Amino acid sequence: MASLKRLLLGSPIRTARLAHERLTKKTALAVFSSDALSSTAYATEEILLVLAAAFVAQKYDVTVFSRVIPVSIGIATLLIIVAISYRQTIHAYPSGGGSYIVAKDNLGTMPGLIAAASLLVDYILTVSVSIAAGVAAITSTFVGTRWAWIDEHRVGIGLFFIAFIALANLRGVRESGALFAGPTYAFIVSFIFMIGYGLVRYYLSPHIAAPNDIELKIAEGYHPQPLTWFLLLAAFSNGCAALTGIEAISNGIPAFKQPESDNAAKTLTVMAALLATMFIGTSVMAYLYKIHPHEHETVISQFGRIIFTGYMSWFYYLVQITTAAILVLAANTSFADFPRLSSLLARDRFLPRQFATRGDRLVFSNGIILLAVFSGILVWAFGGETSRLIPLYAVGVFLSFTLSQSGMVVHWWKEGKALQQMRREAVTEKDIAITRNQSGLEDNVTGKLEPLRLIPSTPLTIAEVERLEKSSHWRKSLVINGIGALATCIVLIVFIATKFIHGAWVVVALVPVLVLMFLKIHRHYVEVARQLSTEGLAPLQPFDHEVIVPISGIHRGVIAALQYAKSIAPHHVTAVYVNLDDEQTRRLREKWDQWGSGVNLVIVASPYRSLARPLFNYVDRVRRGSPNVLITIVLPEFVPAKWWQNLLHNQNTLFLKGALLFKKGVVVTNVPYHLEH
Repeated sequence: MASLKRLLLGSPIRTARLAHERLTKKTALAVFSSDALSSTAYATEEILLVLAAAFVAQKYDVTVFSRVIPVSIGIATLLIIVAISYRQTIHAYPSGGGSYIVAKDNLGTMPGLIAAASLLVDYILTVSVSIAAGVAAITSTFVGTRWAWIDEHRVGIGLFFIAFIALANLRGVRESGALFAGPTYAFIVSFIFMIGYGLVRYYLSPHIAAPNDIELKIAEGYHPQPLTWFLLLAAFSNGCAALTGIEAISNGIPAFKQPESDNAAKTLTVMAALLATMFIGTSVMAYLYKIHPHEHETVISQFGRIIFTGYMSWFYYLVQITTAAILVLAANTSFADFPRLSSLLARDRFLPRQFATRGDRLVFSNGIILLAVFSGILVWAFGGETSRLIPLYAVGVFLSFTLSQSGMVVHWWKEGKALQQMRREAVTEKDIAITRNQSGLEDNVTGKLEPLRLIPSTPLTIAEVERLEKSSHWRKSLVINGIGALATCIVLIVFIATKFIHGAWVVVALVPVLVLMFLKIHRHYVEVARQLSTEGLAPLQPFDHEVIVPISGIHRGVIAALQYAKSIAPHHVTAVYVNLDDEQTRRLREKWDQWGSGVNLVIVASPYRSLARPLFNYVDRVRRGSPNVLITIVLPEFVPAKWWQNLLHNQNTLFLKGALLFKKGVVVTNVPYHLEH
């Protein structure tokens, strides 16, 4: 098993190498932005899927799909607001400003836990949606060919890709970053070229359009209905899937090379610019070429087939390949952030502490494995259909957006109040000089005053406070984050209102359940710490104890256990044999005088052929008879030379040890006897 682990994951990395596993801006753009950038492959389609309900109800009025442009512009505007807001977070929290940390520090523990629960759910959904969309891009390529049957195996392909991404992340940050950089940049270049080429092609041949005989697809849970403001809001909320992943960079600041904050902020700016350009471009292309959502083919695949013809037909396959690659690899954003958030929660004792431990490759392996398992279950449960997963998507992330931005508003308000307090306590340069002279802090040689920073009790001067206020941008930042909090809160309300009956209720119900689980785990750890505390503990004192050796017969393993027992309590050892067969018991008595080494033998009856219950009853009787004596159970055990040979023997020792572990005042120890062949 160890050899297989080394083969799959590579050799362990020293802890000292952690600082060298940091990411450059170019690699970080691939690792942290793949989720957000890849959403351009399906965000426009999700808008069209909702608008298709009005398209059918209004007798195939093509003007209905023109609403994709204003809806996309609204989403792009929201994207810019959120990106600018998160730039403030990056500079305010250079050690990692995830929604959990920001909300917990500024709004309190409960809002922080709500943000954390929302993000954990969203990360799982991000993997499921990205993988499902990537598989859809692959199957769309084979529509109309003899390979069309591959569409029937979406779930299996999706599970394979989840396992692949998980394995890549288990190998370590730098290796996963190198793996994802190529496909991410290939997607960006090919996608932007497709948009530019498509716009030129349209203006040269404006009558090109998609065929009208396609099998129209409507969003999951919707039925034909007139175009109303509510339906437009539903389309807007569906398209807001394009914003998921924006917070990833602010969560992963510690993974950047120094200076971390500056590099993270620049990467976020580039990502937001690329995302807005690609998303708007995709929506414009869909409108110009009159693309309708298809049951078995994605929107990207449809206008790729239209514009890339003749000598450029090969580029269609390049776009499909890079789109599928980026969608599959987009799951890496969650594989980077889910384990990191889990480690923070574990550090604060809201999740099992195993999630705070780095594995051999300096990654949080337990979080990676857990994410792979849950996202795989979702892909299987929803049949690998992107449109079925979207109603659950983005509710959690916009809840965390709102809490994070609200927390930043409180953060900047506190900073402003602190500056005002400094101004009230500020003194003049003359007062500072007097204070220094009275304190006797003049240098005996030069007669110069000590620097201000060496006198912690001395307040700042008015000039220094004015310099601090001038360099502080807390007012501007407060306004920016306030606008971000208001915008994301409004979108969150729209999400819940338009998606609640279509599946969002699952996330709304799941978040409180997760928060209760966090609190329950935290309460357990607090109680454990209280009971393990040495406060009030009496000094160490010697104690008496009885040793009980359960035996199944006489063999070398039993004799070794008896010798060990006599070494720790020479005159207080008792061997206990459970009588399951009278003849075997008789033979044991005959051999005991020779091999028992003077140890007292107790035989307990077992009329119902139970091994454990009679032994437990005997232990309980000894405990009641000697309540102040510690009881040690010594379990003889022989260990076969080969692992598979264990399958040929019963595991009574293992069972007894597990059961006795929960008996208070009882110590259990194994004495193994190793066989040679």
